[in-house]
Order: sequence, then structure tokens, then C-alpha cells
Amino acid sequence: MAAYIGGRKNAELVTVGPYSITRNPLYFFSTIGAIGIGLMFGSLVLAATSGAFIYSILMMTALKEAAFLRTAFGQDYDEYASRTPLLWPNPSRYRDHSNGNFSQRTLKRTFLDGLYFLAIFPAVELVEYLHDAAILPILWRLY
Repeated sequence: MAAYIGGRKNAELVTVGPYSITRNPLYFFSTIGAIGIGLMFGSLVLAATSGAFIYSILMMTALKEAAFLRTAFGQDYDEYASRTPLLWPNPSRYRDHSNGNFSQRTLKRTFLDGLYFLAIFPAVELVEYLHDAAILPILWRLY
């Protein structure tokens, strides 16, 4: 998403690339990620709970952002919103443009921010190892 919106957020209405299939691609995939983190722990309950929690927070945020964008871009946003789902992607609506310009600085910063998600994998493995070795007690189970 950074390649499409990086450096242009709130300055222009981006309606191509991932923003052509959903108005909030980052929120959609963050919800999927929250579900995945729960599944990494091997718990359907944690997956469902974390997914529902993140979904509700991001949906409220998306609605507030939609109100701002409607004010900022008026009829252009209304037309975009009428054909593009708020959260659930519609891949058949995908459109792109031939202009491949993007901010390398923004892309690099986004990549580095994404590394935090990768840090979850060894953290989960460490907790599992400490449980298996009886070093860290299991206080409760969610499933």
C-alpha cells in the first residue's frame, strides 16, 4: 500500500492498485494478520477473538476516515465509495495505472515497520519452548 499512497495520504484520492478493490486494504489485511497470530498460537478462540477485536477497531477507524475523505474530496469520494467496498475486497474491480512513481523512502520505512510482525514468529516459538521446558508456567489455556 505504501507504494500507492505513500507521501500522498490526505493530499489526493488514491483509487488504483489495492485501493481499487477495497477502500481499506491495510485494514483488511491487518484483520487477516490478527487472525493468523491467533492461529500461530494454535487457538481458534484466540484467532476469532483477536480478529473480531481488530476488525471492530479498524471498522470504526475506517468509518471516521470515510467521513473525513467525503469532506475533503466531496463528489469524487462519493463516486469512489459507491463502486469500492469499504473493507472486503472485490478483486474483479482491480485497476492500476502505468505511472510507477512511488516514494522509496516511504517504502523503506514501511518495510522496516513490517519487520515487527516478523518478530512475532520467534516470540511465539520462544514462549512455546519455555512452556515445553517447564521454565515458563502455563497460566491458562484459551482452547
